Amino acid sequence: MTLFAVRHGATEYSRDRRFAGARDVPLTTDGRLQADAVAQALAGVAAAAVYTSPLERARVCAELIAKHRLEPRVEPDFREMGFGAWEGLRRDELAQRFPREAQAWGLTPHLVTPPDGETLGATAARVRAALARLIAAHAGETAIVVTHAIVLRLIVLAALGLGPERLWSVDASPAGITEIEYAGDWATVHRMNTLAHLEARPEAGA
Repeated sequence: MTLFAVRHGATEYSRDRRFAGARDVPLTTDGRLQADAVAQALAGVAAAAVYTSPLERARVCAELIAKHRLEPRVEPDFREMGFGAWEGLRRDELAQRFPREAQAWGLTPHLVTPPDGETLGATAARVRAALARLIAAHAGETAIVVTHAIVLRLIVLAALGLGPERLWSVDASPAGITEIEYAGDWATVHRMNTLAHLEARPEAGA
């Protein structure tokens, strides 16, 4: 099966480099325009299903992508990693308040547990289970999933045969599109975090 994995469009948190995690942060005006651009880029894809994280910023994108053809399916296990006490903090604020944890997050993210948050390993396990269910349900078909930065990185790393400790080896920009083909135990990444569909789009500001 073929999977198009999409990160939601921009939010105030992504613009300010804040940890959003489980917070239900809405898209900015520009984020909605980015989602429209993704929808146009995927309009020709004969998708059997569109899956989405339950968080609003992903659901709105999924609704735009699926408009007039499919009803998005909410999959809770595609929600963003829960960052607990880190949520709402900018990266520089994290470094000030939790200097040791901030340094470890940049170097060994798989060994860090945000206070009251999830571990990267636990996040990877639920994403892996959700992805396995999706692949099994759509053998020989194409599906779209709209999700978040950490989740997208984990999906790509798994396709490349790499573990969560390599989190920062791949990127996941707002409204980026990744295409992965699954065949048996093999996965091929055909494109990753492509942004060409945003290049000709007029900017609307934040």
